[in-house]
Amino acid sequence: MHPYRTHTCGELRPDHIGETIRISGWIHRKRDHGNLLFVDLRDHYGLTQCVIDSSAANFNAVDDTRLEYVVAITGKVVERTEDTVNPRLPTGKVEVTIDAIEVLSVSAPLPLQVNSDSDYGEDIRLRYRFLDLRREKMQRNMILRCDVIASIRRRLTEAGFREFQTPILTASSPEGARDYLVPSRLHPGRFYALPQAPQQFKQLLMIAGFDRYFQIAPCFRDEDARADRSPGEFYQLDIEMSFCTQDDVFAALEPVLAGVFMEFGGDRPVTEPPFPRIPFDEAMLK
Repeated sequence: MHPYRTHTCGELRPDHIGETIRISGWIHRKRDHGNLLFVDLRDHYGLTQCVIDSSAANFNAVDDTRLEYVVAITGKVVERTEDTVNPRLPTGKVEVTIDAIEVLSVSAPLPLQVNSDSDYGEDIRLRYRFLDLRREKMQRNMILRCDVIASIRRRLTEAGFREFQTPILTASSPEGARDYLVPSRLHPGRFYALPQAPQQFKQLLMIAGFDRYFQIAPCFRDEDARADRSPGEFYQLDIEMSFCTQDDVFAALEPVLAGVFMEFGGDRPVTEPPFPRIPFDEAMLK
């Protein structure tokens, strides 16, 4: 058997009933029901309920664990009784009877609760960012960001664009904010600038004949924080096209933007391309 897991904590289903398995993860919750102790074990993929009887030889070892201990649990998958099925969990029809537990890492008392979406002060969240990112809400946000970027990449690649990474250390160029500067080791008193946008580099690519470029580009601007981003750093979808008109740009980007919002917007209405066009004079009048 694998030393850490044969299955993830979001994988077990009624088809696994009767199997002896091993799962590893963080202790999300514990519930003491007298003669039974329940442990919800969490990993990136989901949550599985585990249970041990107070008469079991290793009951004290399970009882001594605390929230956010990292453990490996070995046991048999059993069917939950009808009145204990949890329809909110993909694994809610089964549970694991704990035959063995190995503590992989212990946890000190927590400064914020991982198993809650309660709001904590920004100073606490940033100081203990690794704990903050364990919370379900933050995990959803990070996964959504990853999936949106993957969707954009796929759509643009299918439309004939190629992704290129442009340099981070560069010369200063006029943009809309102050540069972040990095001192040069080889040239004392001289500085590199972090790019406020990949403008010059993407135009070099066009001159070189690559025709259609995109990048999920980091941009660094020495300006005050905004409600939707940290001070100094943000990522943008950067695109360049050659031999094209304004309408060509609209035609290339409208399916990408509409498609991403349709894919991830839930039930929210999304305007299908082509988007309505508002003439400049009409926009200024409004």
